[in-house]
Amino acid sequence: MLHQVLVSVKKPFIKMVPVPKPECIVGQGKVLDVAKYCQQYSVSKPLVVTDKVLLGLGLLDGMLASLENAGINASIFDEVKPDPDYATVRAGVKQYQANGCDGVIAFGGGSPIDCAKAIAGSVKTKKDVAKLPGLLKIHRPIMPLIAIPTTAGTGSEGTVAAVVSDVESKTKRAITDPFLVPKAAVLDPDIMLGLPPQITAETGVDALTHAIESYLSLYANAETQTMSLNAIKAVFEYLPKAYLDGSDCEAREKMAMASFEAGLAFTRTYIGYVHAIAHQLGAFYHVPHGRANAMVLPHVLKFIEQRDNARLTTLALTLGYKHSETFIQEVEGLLDALDIPKYVAELQKEDIPALAKQAIKEAFGEYPVPEEMNVQQCQQLLEALLDKGAQ
Repeated sequence: MLHQVLVSVKKPFIKMVPVPKPECIVGQGKVLDVAKYCQQYSVSKPLVVTDKVLLGLGLLDGMLASLENAGINASIFDEVKPDPDYATVRAGVKQYQANGCDGVIAFGGGSPIDCAKAIAGSVKTKKDVAKLPGLLKIHRPIMPLIAIPTTAGTGSEGTVAAVVSDVESKTKRAITDPFLVPKAAVLDPDIMLGLPPQITAETGVDALTHAIESYLSLYANAETQTMSLNAIKAVFEYLPKAYLDGSDCEAREKMAMASFEAGLAFTRTYIGYVHAIAHQLGAFYHVPHGRANAMVLPHVLKFIEQRDNARLTTLALTLGYKHSETFIQEVEGLLDALDIPKYVAELQKEDIPALAKQAIKEAFGEYPVPEEMNVQQCQQLLEALLDKGAQ
């Protein structure tokens, strides 16, 4: 009960904090126009934050050539790995400062974009990244940041948060401040065409999770719920198409927009227990975030449904389902079609108490969840994710 009281107390303050929207540039070949946007924001020496895989695949070649042709001298920081940690952010800050950069271009999935935001926040505040997790720690506009997502899922190109890993404590920490929202989000389906089916599926379900948790949030309003509904409908229609045919440009673009809208929604409403639990699976075992969300999602929805939650019922009815149970079955059917595993292969039974405790601690008083979950209930949920055949 105290959880809901704390959330209710914070609600009016959350409403008072304005959240900007990035300029959204959508369409094939738009990544080649990044130089124009750098000029628009007076950026002449951007730090390009990406990873070695994307750079090696040549996905940045066109953009880098267009920057060079425009006389824009980019410094490439390609050290980002999944779940970027404090050390990676510090290395990026050092390179930014050493090269006299004046802006940031984030090119990649959620990890490069989050890392880019953390670098920008650390540079601007002149504070070590370890001091930035929490709410409203930036306090000032950061340098221009252009986000170019290569996956349709995290929505980080439109959110106020940057998630970084604290290796020592095995936790993921969120730096949350409206000043971290990028100036522009470039959604180019061309750079997503070669995305493998598994990553397409897992990142797509990440967008679905954002949309559902945002809709169910106690902070949700008519605007955010409309964005959530748009994203949910698009994911159900276009994610299977993108999964089966990675060259389907329309499906890629629709999924990119679904991810963006879900990001705009949840950055205004926060997330819920799906993410709280998935974050622990990522921190403990490096389970990819989208996959962790996908495996946890049906279990959390069933937990909510068992309590006859009105918000979940309304969501199901609005989407055209007879009741929430049918909607959950539809979610499970989508996960089956995408070959999402039902169990967390890395999960160890002896870790479950610590995982549950950390998940509930993360959510407590912070996430405006529609139903409250305690540590014991979270442990039971995690036990359902154990691969019994491997025990």
